[in-house]
Amino acid sequence: MLQKLNKQLEKLMPLITPTSVVIGVLLTTYLSPLSFLVPWIFAFITFSGSLSSNFRSLQKAISHPFPILIALFTLHLLMPGWAWLVGHLTFPGDSLTITGLILAVVIPTGITSFIWVSMKHGNIALTLSIILVDTLISPFVVPYSLTLFAGGSVEMDILSIMKGLLFMVVLPSILGMVVNHLTKGTCKTTLSPKLAPFSKISLGIVVMINSAEVAPYLQNVDLKLLITAIAVFFVAFSGYLFSWGIGRLMKLEKDEIIALVFTGGMRNISAGAVIAVTFFPAEVAVPVVVGMLFQQVLASIYGYFIQRTYSLEALEQKQSA
Repeated sequence: MLQKLNKQLEKLMPLITPTSVVIGVLLTTYLSPLSFLVPWIFAFITFSGSLSSNFRSLQKAISHPFPILIALFTLHLLMPGWAWLVGHLTFPGDSLTITGLILAVVIPTGITSFIWVSMKHGNIALTLSIILVDTLISPFVVPYSLTLFAGGSVEMDILSIMKGLLFMVVLPSILGMVVNHLTKGTCKTTLSPKLAPFSKISLGIVVMINSAEVAPYLQNVDLKLLITAIAVFFVAFSGYLFSWGIGRLMKLEKDEIIALVFTGGMRNISAGAVIAVTFFPAEVAVPVVVGMLFQQVLASIYGYFIQRTYSLEALEQKQSA
């Protein structure tokens, strides 16, 4: 029953986050007081997603680091720099919105990228390695990337951000790896499938509560909110495209490129929203929450592009042969 529910939720992934944002805005009075639960719920989501990881994959990642270094360059240098440029061109002088745009792309890659990579027959081992390495370094990389690109324009409690990432992302990931190690990998077929549907439901709950926190900035649809949505969509769309282009430029294998596309395009956007709502003024959280509307939709669009592109290439190779 849980496996059937999980498959249904996987199909609904492009709709879960946008619907949760709308529900959060509509039910802000009831959901906003529950914000204290968000770090705990998110820690559970991270733990559930990390049960497929193990220490051996981390060792392999360190011994073959080139594709991972490309992913980290895209995630923490190229995309924050691009968001900074787009932000300054679109919102000159608006430091809070620019910081929100940068935060939306500087956070670690999304655990849900693993789902899309596996569906599109990408390199699963590489995907898990990128998620694992990026997650472990996030408490250090995220605050200092924000400092580099946002500068002194917005006050940041770097130590608190690091603690938040450690609690919500790093420690649950390590715990998931420990469980994988102790069960000799059997948790992937026993515990992980049972937790998977609850993890997806929990993701929706986190999005609802975070949306309720910034509801006053989302309820009045004005010109600035529309421009913010367009800018966020453009930056997020670019993340997938840049990753695909870099993968092809470096002449990586097809399955490695697919892994780079989804890990480079997707973000742990819920963790970003938690950080934005907890440690920044509400205006900073608006671009991050708006990003939740597009993430799964963009993943499905690029999933179609990938399938179409590589199907045509395979057909051309057959014809030329």
